[in-house]
Amino acid sequence: MVAKIKTGRSLSGAINYNEHKVKLGKAELISAQGYLKDPVNLTFIDKMQRLTDLTNRNERTLVNALHVSLNFAVSENLEKDILQQIADDYMEGLGFGKQPYLVYQHHDAGHPHLHIVTTNIEPDGKRISFHLLANRASESARKQVELTYNLVKAEDQGKQQNVIKKSLEQVDYGKSEIKRSITNVVNQVVKVYKFTSIPELNAVLNQYNITADRGSKDSRMYEKNGLVYWVLDANGNKLGVPIKASSIYGKPTLKALEDRFRLNEVLRKPLKDQVKSKVDKALLTPVSKTDFQKKLKADGIQVIFRQNEEGRLYGITVIDHVSKAVFNGSDLGKAYSAAALINWFKNNGINNNQTIFKKENSDTSAPKFTDNISGSNANGSEGDSLLNILFKEEHQDMAAIGRLQQNKRKKKRKGHSL
Repeated sequence: MVAKIKTGRSLSGAINYNEHKVKLGKAELISAQGYLKDPVNLTFIDKMQRLTDLTNRNERTLVNALHVSLNFAVSENLEKDILQQIADDYMEGLGFGKQPYLVYQHHDAGHPHLHIVTTNIEPDGKRISFHLLANRASESARKQVELTYNLVKAEDQGKQQNVIKKSLEQVDYGKSEIKRSITNVVNQVVKVYKFTSIPELNAVLNQYNITADRGSKDSRMYEKNGLVYWVLDANGNKLGVPIKASSIYGKPTLKALEDRFRLNEVLRKPLKDQVKSKVDKALLTPVSKTDFQKKLKADGIQVIFRQNEEGRLYGITVIDHVSKAVFNGSDLGKAYSAAALINWFKNNGINNNQTIFKKENSDTSAPKFTDNISGSNANGSEGDSLLNILFKEEHQDMAAIGRLQQNKRKKKRKGHSL
């Protein structure tokens, strides 16, 4: 379990943050310790007044808000009552067990986590010191909670990042609750993989017997930018009744996915050369289409050939399960398009395209991947800290958003100069 502590001057800001998540359906209040009402019966004013009543008893203390997040490993699906007990035990160990506090369970990330809001002003107006709270009391409380509830230790938690849960399996129609199975697969795939179109998303989803469908181009659903998810059989045929994207937890609608497309376009760009290097390596020697797929599979890459009903190859999708990047062949370069590869395989890899592939990337060795986790320790003094590892994807998203905004500003300035 990773604990992150923030102190500040705004209780209303901390509560508003969590309440906004509740309104969006991405969080819920599961505990209200020290309140006279059950969580479900508390109004926003109730939540605020219980804490501000204490802060008003010590107006000299300006930094009086404590906002804690407790983050669990992706494999830990804990029941609500266990999460409540964990929050209580942690706050007791932190020295805030007798303070009123609100516990929110969030569902907006790839890992389970709680947010806790309270104040350090006691009923008699005295102040609980924040000094060394994160380094001493929190560390001790965290380790005790990990031991008591047999949780994944903070030191080991980074090893589980950016990996699809082991429980994620192909959806088997008739043997599992369809909506829940689709939700589990779609949310994890959308969170982890870097795709830039519906076909690229489907290249991954199809491996789990699911497809995202906009309907035919002349349909009302397509016109209204609707999206549904189907379960597929072993032959790729749709089964049962489709599930509306808007009814799935997390709402992976077309609008939400289009925002993700733009972000992923930036996120996957640095990974392009790594993927091309692996493809080049597989094409160094004469190779058949099947052998080409086998070679890349051994290198962590899945190649999907898209064919029409007549069996004609019209496209290729490359999925790098190591970096979680998805590319159309043509996105990697002209020499990697379906047309170029068709010609390659017809000649068993012996033609002028061989020169093209060599020129695309002269470094034919397998790409090297750096394990950021191996260089970090519990205190985060080397490499990435555990907290940075845990929120690595969020940092990547924010950095990518920044680059997108920067590109927009450059385009505006360029337009003004014309």
